[in-house]
Amino acid sequence: MSTLRLGDIAPDFSAETTEGPIHFHEWLGDSWGVLFSHPSDFTPVCTTELGTVANYLPEFTKRNTKVIALSVDGLESHKEWIKDINETQNTTVNFPIIADEDKKIATLYDMLHPNASDKFTVRSVFVIGADKKIKLTLTYPASTGRNFDELLRVIDSLQLTANYSVATPANWKDGEDVVITPAVPDSDIPAKFPKGHTPIKPYLRMTPQPNK
Repeated sequence: MSTLRLGDIAPDFSAETTEGPIHFHEWLGDSWGVLFSHPSDFTPVCTTELGTVANYLPEFTKRNTKVIALSVDGLESHKEWIKDINETQNTTVNFPIIADEDKKIATLYDMLHPNASDKFTVRSVFVIGADKKIKLTLTYPASTGRNFDELLRVIDSLQLTANYSVATPANWKDGEDVVITPAVPDSDIPAKFPKGHTPIKPYLRMTPQPNK
């Protein structure tokens, strides 16, 4: 299968998970989703990542976002690994981990990169909108743990810019000023952005975050 691109519909699938069988699109429902993969169970960096996600789950829930992990190991292995994650990361894993022993889902999402490993999935991240479309993709090397603060920041930006004619500047965080998109003519700004705006250049116009 060709590489998935932004705006593509996230492929649907059925899977066994640590929280029972799911049909992916049905499981997502009207929520956003984060699907992230791990090379294998009982790996050190991924142990810290799954623990972090468990601790961050209230933040994802606040953003109407479900999280689900994937590894090519089996269900029993996942359940044993969860015991280690809970113990070492002082948490309770409270989201599903997909058992993808036949690598069908990994193949569907192009998570197997032969130059990195022909056996294990690379550490991919997919952020999926409520419309089931892929909004963001990231692929990390095995040596670098993922930054879940950044994922939350991206979701904040995606959800904001989906509803308003704005974009978020470099290093933006929720609550900070945003950029008015070039498609909005100057004449429309007062009606669209009653909080006012600051013109820096004709193409660079800043305004307070509209949903705050």
